[in-house]
Amino acid sequence: MQIIDPHHHLWDLENHSYPWLVDPVDHFAGDYAAIRKSYLITDFLEDARPQDLVKSVHVQAGFDHDDDPVKETAWLQSVADNPALPGFPHGIVAYADLAAPDIDETLARHCAYPNMRGIRQMLNHGPEPRLCFAPRGDLMQDSRWRAGLALLARFGLSFDLQIWPWQMEEAAALALAFPEIPFIVNHTGMPYGQGPADFDRWRAGMRHLAEALNVVVKISGFGMFDRNWTIDSIRPFVLETIETFGPDRCMFASNFPVDKLMRDYTGIWDAFFTLTGTSSEDERRTLFHDNAARYYRL
Repeated sequence: MQIIDPHHHLWDLENHSYPWLVDPVDHFAGDYAAIRKSYLITDFLEDARPQDLVKSVHVQAGFDHDDDPVKETAWLQSVADNPALPGFPHGIVAYADLAAPDIDETLARHCAYPNMRGIRQMLNHGPEPRLCFAPRGDLMQDSRWRAGLALLARFGLSFDLQIWPWQMEEAAALALAFPEIPFIVNHTGMPYGQGPADFDRWRAGMRHLAEALNVVVKISGFGMFDRNWTIDSIRPFVLETIETFGPDRCMFASNFPVDKLMRDYTGIWDAFFTLTGTSSEDERRTLFHDNAARYYRL
């Protein structure tokens, strides 16, 4: 089956700055020493070689934002344009601080590159430092940040929404307030916690998000929450997500190389193939290929 992978990362530690890889942080996913080395497009394509991967989307990878976030986009476009390579990544989701005073200029510079598709500024915020990727917890209510978000519509960009389950109701209200912007939920809504109450909180939050018809979701990232995941352990999250959003608003993704810490590329996709084994061929094509092409305009 042809697939489009709408969420992976690349990094070049020899030529660019990635502070979180050079100086490790207390990451909620645990020890990530095994991926603290360059991961180039040739590495990604080698990992993906057993699959019929036809296109991909690169999501911002912690490039040194204090320098210039557009440098990551420029580098990725140069990779895609390399005549010796097969055109990956076909889409780029870049970083920008939507509250920055020069956000209009930054977005314009990003959009000078033809593979530019959207912005991800992580909004994760929680009760302990390891759960906080946003500088503060109230960005979604910040008037200056919301003004920056509104600019995405003008530039024809989507917003990759990365939040915790306890932020979902607020995020749903945000999406409803900006119906002209496509919101793409990352990593199955990041279902943090393993207990029944955690699942119920995640499920309620996902149902809030699904009420905004401009919200879609990428099903991915399970290894960050359970390094020993199995098909049976992720089954409730996968099936509940598809039931809640419908197959036309879901797409599968690898989150490589982060999820390489837990499973190889084929192992991840084989699990997704198994979990959708009773779906029709049209639904599977929608989930594994067509939705990624549609929502990232590939």
